[in-house]
Amino acid sequence: MPSRLPTPDTGQVTAPGLPTPRRPQPEERTGPRVPVTVHTSEPLSREGAVSLLGRHREIELREDTGLEPGTVVLLIADTLDGPTLTLLRRVARSDGARAVLVVGTLREAELLDVVACGISAIVWRREATEKQLVQAVVAAARGDGNLPGDLLGRLINQVGALHRSAAGRDGVPTSGLTPREAEVLRLVADGLDTGEIASELAYSERTIKNIMHGLTTRFQLRNRAHAVAYALREGYI
Repeated sequence: MPSRLPTPDTGQVTAPGLPTPRRPQPEERTGPRVPVTVHTSEPLSREGAVSLLGRHREIELREDTGLEPGTVVLLIADTLDGPTLTLLRRVARSDGARAVLVVGTLREAELLDVVACGISAIVWRREATEKQLVQAVVAAARGDGNLPGDLLGRLINQVGALHRSAAGRDGVPTSGLTPREAEVLRLVADGLDTGEIASELAYSERTIKNIMHGLTTRFQLRNRAHAVAYALREGYI
């Protein structure tokens, strides 16, 4: 009777000359990984996010190497402060990078500003579980939206109010001023020139000039002073 020997890798017993049973291999994920960079002023929040996201093979954590196409920027902040908003605008102007905002609170006036930056994935900090973070990152990488239900309701109400307000004014296009246009005009009203506005909003001077040209042309306004007067009269600033 042939002797039976243990296989070296599994410990299973097999007869000489018979094929060795293969150890089941772990299932491998296929497809490209999502490059993610984490931005926050809070070291503990950064370590927590990196730890949670690092468990998932579909995510590739990277240091901040620039806003490369396909990169998802995860921003964590308690409120929408200046540096966070500046980075959101940088992502909006980049070629193919996307952002996920994890935030504690958003004021009504900030909501449209965030959406105007092209952010479609937002997670409340109080709801930022591992599952929620991964879902938001993957959704952003695909270009899909991922907004909390209560935030989506607020956004719909705000957009509806803007359209109703604009539609009720004679001679005012239903689109009204965009949040970015209103923000530029607020700074013009404060006496800032093109370069100062560009620095304040983290835009290029060309972008500011294009914004002013677009709104003055659309509303048939003669100059900056006329544009500011129009925005004040219509209640945009």
